[in-house]
Amino acid sequence: MNPVPPPRCLMFDLAGTTVSDEEREFLRHPAAGGLILFSRNYQSPEQLTALVASVRALRPDILIATDHEGGRVQRFREGFTRLPAAATFLASGRPDALATAETTGWLMAAELRAVGVDFSFAPVLDVDSGISAVIGDRAFARTPDEVTAAARAFVAGMRRAGMAAVGKHFPGHGGVADDSHLTLPEDRRELEDLLARDLLPFSALIREDLEGIMPAHVLYARIDAQPPCFSHFWLQTILRERMNFDGAIFSDDLSMAGAAFAGDYATRALAALKAGCDMLVVCNTPEATAAILQALENRPASAGSARRLAAMRGRFPIDRGELLASAEWRDAVDRLQIFVGHTA
Repeated sequence: MNPVPPPRCLMFDLAGTTVSDEEREFLRHPAAGGLILFSRNYQSPEQLTALVASVRALRPDILIATDHEGGRVQRFREGFTRLPAAATFLASGRPDALATAETTGWLMAAELRAVGVDFSFAPVLDVDSGISAVIGDRAFARTPDEVTAAARAFVAGMRRAGMAAVGKHFPGHGGVADDSHLTLPEDRRELEDLLARDLLPFSALIREDLEGIMPAHVLYARIDAQPPCFSHFWLQTILRERMNFDGAIFSDDLSMAGAAFAGDYATRALAALKAGCDMLVVCNTPEATAAILQALENRPASAGSARRLAAMRGRFPIDRGELLASAEWRDAVDRLQIFVGHTA
C-alpha cells in the first residue's frame, strides 16, 4: 500500500538570496507548500526572478508569497515602485483616492507577478482605532465603510493583474495596542462589538469572493479561549459557517511570540491545522521549519485545502520588460507620486 501523501501546507522562508542545501531539502519535502520572501532575499529584480525560477525548478507547484502592502511593509524597494501606505488614500481627501487605491493594487500585483511571485499578503482589512501602532497607517481608515471601499478598490487592482488577495488580520487587529510579534495581545470586546465594526470589511470582501484570509495572533478572551489561528470557533463556526468563507486560511507566523502559548513549533502547527488553517506560515526559524515538516509527514492531505490553495496561484504571467514599457505602468507610477509623499 502506498503511503498517504501529507498536505502541502507549510510556507517557510529562506536565509539569503540563493537556496542553501538545507533549504533545498525543505523544498523537496512533500509537506512543503509555500515560500515567503523577505527583503534579505532580494538584491534586484533580475536576482529575484532567478531565485524564484530556481525554487520552481525544485517544486513547480509551490506557492510563492511576500508582504508587499506599501508604506512600512514593502519587502522589495530598489527596482520596484515605492507604494503609499494604505491610510494615505482616503486621508488625502482627493476625489481620485479610490481610483488610485485600485491603481496601486494593480501596480503592486503586476510588479510582483513580473518576477514570478504568486501573491502578496494584502490588503489589511483592520479598522484603525488609533490604538495599534503595529497597524496604524497599514489600515485604510478608521471606519468599516471606508476600509471596505478602499480595500475593495485595491483588490480589484490586484485581480486585474492576475493576483489573488489575502485579507488580514481576521477578525481585526486594530483594537489592541500590543504587538503580536512580541506578545499575545488581548482584546476584551464582545463578539457583537466585532460583528458591528471590525468584521464588516471581512464580511463585505468575503461576499465578493475574497481568495484568502490571515487570522490575527490576538486573544479575544470574552469570546473564545484560543486565538483565531488555533480556534475552531473562529475559523469554523464564524469564518466558514457564519460568514460563508470558502477561500484559503493562512496562519500568521507561527514563530511569533503571539503563537508561543500553543506549545512547541510542531504542536502549534498541528493545532492550527486542526482548527482549520489551510497553510501554516513559519518565518526566521529554520529549526521550526524542520520540526513542522517532520510533524506533518503522517497527516492526511485535505482535498478542500488543495482546491482553496490552488486559487492563490498567479493567474497569468506578466513579462517585466513589456510591463515597464507600457503606458499603463508609466501612468500608474506617475499617479502614485503625490500619494507616496502624503502623510496620513
